[in-house]
Amino acid sequence: MNEPDSTDPTGRVLLITGTSSGIGLATAVAAARAGYTTVATLREPDRAGPLRAAAEAAGAAVDVRRLDVTDPDSVTDCLAAVHRTYGRLDAVVNNAGVSNSDPTLEMSTDAALRANLDVNFFGVATVSRAALPLLRAAGGRLVTIGSVHGVVGQPFNEAYCAAKFAVEGFMEALAPVAAAHGVRVSVVVPGFVPDTEFGIFPDIDRTTLQAASGPYAPTFADYLRWLGGAGWESAGQPAREVAEVVVRTLRAPRPPFRVPANGWAADYLAAKLADPDGSAVQALARGWLGRPATTP
Repeated sequence: MNEPDSTDPTGRVLLITGTSSGIGLATAVAAARAGYTTVATLREPDRAGPLRAAAEAAGAAVDVRRLDVTDPDSVTDCLAAVHRTYGRLDAVVNNAGVSNSDPTLEMSTDAALRANLDVNFFGVATVSRAALPLLRAAGGRLVTIGSVHGVVGQPFNEAYCAAKFAVEGFMEALAPVAAAHGVRVSVVVPGFVPDTEFGIFPDIDRTTLQAASGPYAPTFADYLRWLGGAGWESAGQPAREVAEVVVRTLRAPRPPFRVPANGWAADYLAAKLADPDGSAVQALARGWLGRPATTP
């Protein structure tokens, strides 16, 4: 970030979605420590134990509330309650998300694809729509946690990539309109964050996904070897580092639209954004699947 951190968060009200673990939890704690009045929301409040413990250990106060991004009534009720309590809303961080539940498109179902888009895209749109009137009144910030998968398509992650690509385009289109009305829009793009309970599919892991991948199992095995070896997991970063980037973005006077969370993510995005015909990314993907980069 080139801009100094000069926006004073004192008295500013921030709402974050998906704070039961990972980036959302870390951001709620980091923002509260920075001085924001932090409303930490989650779909299941009985899962707030780790969040409360982390906040207490950090000496930070968070206001924990229920918000299900897939339920428009839950979203509007939560935002209305926040406004009644504090009289304002200065910033929103869209963080809630889920991972893939199926190994690849052919083995998936319409229901699984829609469920992924419902949380990862429509949930973001629903929260953003409901928050914008309050953010306009406050001259506020709308920050969304994106993904490198929202810029570079990842094999065996079709539904998740589709949702994150949609988020990227949605926010890119919204940003100049929102800015004309006093709201700064940014997308923070982390790479791999290992310390999170990402997803709502506790009985699904890579072994079961590979077993369910039918004729794609050998290719899936190549992909898993890449992930665990020289692949993108080797460039992972802890959730607290991403949280620090989010807080800096919230505080920057003129934040950029796209904010890579580390140097690796910046390089990864640069490969796509400098690839107008898509050939460089396709060559990368062939390498991830154990195929020579020159294979047609």
